[in-house]
Amino acid sequence: MESIRFVLIVCFAMVSMKLWTSWEDSYTNKEPVQIQQTSESTIKNSGPTEVPEIDTGPRSEVAPTKNQAIENQQNSDPVSIVTDVFQLKIDRRGGVISRAALNDFPTSIDKPADPYVLMDNSPELVQLAQGGLLSKQPAPTHESIYQTSEQSYTLKQEEDTLLVPFTWTQDGISVTKTFEFERGSHLVKISYRISNNTKMNWVGRAYTQLKRNAPSTKGMRVMNTYTGAVLSGPDNRYEKISFKEITSQPLARDAADAWIAMIQHYFLVALIPADKTGTYHYYTRDLGNNLFAAGALTPQVEILPGEIHEVIEQLYVGPKDQKKLEKIASGLDLTVDYGKLWFLAKPLFWGLSSVHEVTNNWGWSIILITVFLKILFYKLSAAGYKSMANMRRVQPRLVALRDRYKDDKVKMNQAMMQIYKEEKINPLGGCFPIMIQIPVFMALYWVLLESIELRQADFIFWLHDLSAPDQFRVLPVLMGITMFIQQKLNPAPIDPIQAKVMMIMPFAFTIFFSFFPSGLVLYWVVNNTLSIVQQWIITQNLEKAGLSSRPR
Repeated sequence: MESIRFVLIVCFAMVSMKLWTSWEDSYTNKEPVQIQQTSESTIKNSGPTEVPEIDTGPRSEVAPTKNQAIENQQNSDPVSIVTDVFQLKIDRRGGVISRAALNDFPTSIDKPADPYVLMDNSPELVQLAQGGLLSKQPAPTHESIYQTSEQSYTLKQEEDTLLVPFTWTQDGISVTKTFEFERGSHLVKISYRISNNTKMNWVGRAYTQLKRNAPSTKGMRVMNTYTGAVLSGPDNRYEKISFKEITSQPLARDAADAWIAMIQHYFLVALIPADKTGTYHYYTRDLGNNLFAAGALTPQVEILPGEIHEVIEQLYVGPKDQKKLEKIASGLDLTVDYGKLWFLAKPLFWGLSSVHEVTNNWGWSIILITVFLKILFYKLSAAGYKSMANMRRVQPRLVALRDRYKDDKVKMNQAMMQIYKEEKINPLGGCFPIMIQIPVFMALYWVLLESIELRQADFIFWLHDLSAPDQFRVLPVLMGITMFIQQKLNPAPIDPIQAKVMMIMPFAFTIFFSFFPSGLVLYWVVNNTLSIVQQWIITQNLEKAGLSSRPR
């Protein structure tokens, strides 16, 4: 029993170490990825299942004249858009969203006025939303120059909707690409209004692709948060497509009622077709120079001469808010990835959210959920603590057996099992509390790591961000103290080496947990405190009943 319990504790220490390294990766500054800026060629037009081709090689161009240089400079100036939730920049070249900052999500608590930048075109971060039309007839791609009437647009206080139109005309084909923003929404509606003023039918389709760079892999460790592409369809509602998979086996798939996204820690950019019945073509591409694309093409449309047709697409640019995501598209809430223990993490998050509606404080929600879990597993934990209390009672006899049979482990184990049988002690009973805590601990870790609701969540006093480590290390020290007290209440291992290792554990865990999110350490401190009270009460009751006594 002692060996099994020791192994469980060591395993828990290893799990904590892996979680610690994962947390370190997620919250420490990584080496910036230097992106080689590349030019993009026109799109090849070959058929209904074509996808945009990006030319990453050099391009030879004729030097522009002075007037052309001025015009190019004007065309390169992005259009600024400000809404209640966004600060955006959209390039006139292609109508590309080249920057998106989220007003409701500060970069850090220390910089509340700096909105989190989710999309950008910088050496550190490349994440763009490109789009256009594909046709053998004239059509604007994400390299074509659009015209706008304003340099900036702002959603006014009295308005609920903001329309930002970009226009393009060539050889009788006129296209108005309009971005529509609604107050309080991170869902952007993108429409192409195509006017065919020629004498020929216009046949084509629209595309939107999410282009981004892969994060640095330096220091990447096990269980780090996922950054990459995700595809969802009727056959598979959550399919990860890593950057390595994009390189080795590019995706090309037709599906209806599907979506594709680039996700990262806490946030995502997702392409969601407005038409759930139409069959879209989904694809991924390795563009070279550490740049990747994931996109979709709409069903083909045919516009007769003199007619007008509108193609609508949707782009979600924002946080992984489960309640909002599940209303936008089927399976979109799965981007909040709780890993293999999702079946535990989902109820934990639901419980936390339900309690938070009453307390309006995530710290108190964690405390109350911990109390609820302790009550839920009270009987099972009590059996384990009772077993450990009885182990303390027979500890002197076990030590005597070790001294008597120190050269014969077989006889020593047989004698120990005989004592367990006589005293009706379950040697594995003391392992139950540890076995229960490990999966709950890991599930809660993923809830705290993945849930945007807990990002920068305030608690009390100095704890202003439950998703970040305790800057004063008070909670980790309290956690170490509670672990030490628990060890004193438990029977010491007979093996002297194991006993020394167990004495080191509280100090080692104090160091590990200093880098963990304070919300997780808060759970552990409360859980340990409740365990100490429960174990002390059980031990006292057994002593009063004359069934246990403290070792001399």
